[in-house]
Amino acid sequence: MDILAEVLDRVRLGGTLLFHFELGHPWNLALPQRPYAMFHYLSRGSATLALEQGQELHMAAGDCVVISRGEPHVIYSDRRTAPFSVLDFDRSAADRGVVRHGGNAQPHATMICGKFTVARPLRGSVLDLLPPVLLLKPTEDGAWLEAILRRMVSESASERPGQGVALSRLTEVLFVEVLRNWIKSLGPGEGGWLGAMADPHIGPALRLIHERPDRPWTLDDLGQRVGLGRSAFSARFTKLVGQSMYSYLIARRMSEAAFLLETSDEAIARIATCVGYETTAAFSKLFHRHHGLSPGRYRATLRSDGDRRQENVLEAEVTD
Repeated sequence: MDILAEVLDRVRLGGTLLFHFELGHPWNLALPQRPYAMFHYLSRGSATLALEQGQELHMAAGDCVVISRGEPHVIYSDRRTAPFSVLDFDRSAADRGVVRHGGNAQPHATMICGKFTVARPLRGSVLDLLPPVLLLKPTEDGAWLEAILRRMVSESASERPGQGVALSRLTEVLFVEVLRNWIKSLGPGEGGWLGAMADPHIGPALRLIHERPDRPWTLDDLGQRVGLGRSAFSARFTKLVGQSMYSYLIARRMSEAAFLLETSDEAIARIATCVGYETTAAFSKLFHRHHGLSPGRYRATLRSDGDRRQENVLEAEVTD
């Protein structure tokens, strides 16, 4: 089983291009807190990205930065220049293509900014696996990044049928590549289960848990299957994944249960059995502790949100 493929296949990942900038020195852009992850790709020039808490990243041509929690930040060529909020740009001009900003001096810079959004699951997201700020440097096989982002620019420059879907799909491919490149850069014990997938012992154990979350897995059972003793397996799992095997198993079961509640009409008692619980009461107690809602309320909330989204779509169609 490809765990990453399974997780991404279940995520309602979307996103789009927000701005394509041509920037003349000096310039300073301010990006406020947003309810989504943001990415910035500097295709030419240099810049500094600074977060509110003081962290700074120096960007060169070919660098891509992901702000995975949407924290406020600034990007500039000269920090002495007064920041200009991107919210003050004319969105209609941005939608038509390149936005020019800054002074007239060299060096010039070009930058593409966009967003990643996750609509599923309701609680938690694959974006939570990433560090708050992720810097990707260009690599020998990094032409994919330039190609995807250039395609996003050309797609957003002219309004055509299916444009929103095309941009969302391109963003999805971009996100997968960002994840792949981040995973390649991880050292032992970094990146939680994403980093642990490459370990010859813990990787197979993770696949077993994902394939059969309903099984009453024990440290002895999993350790034996991957060639480690109980104590060695327990210590290695906790070190590489960042939580105990039992904690991870519960989280996996709760994730599977949430997915079934979202995508099926199965009875809650049946879902409890599917994720390894003999009684609905025991399952409901753990689900509430993990997601903050009972299974029934979780499902009702999802359907209520879905109905409201459908109503908004219908109202927009009538207005148009």
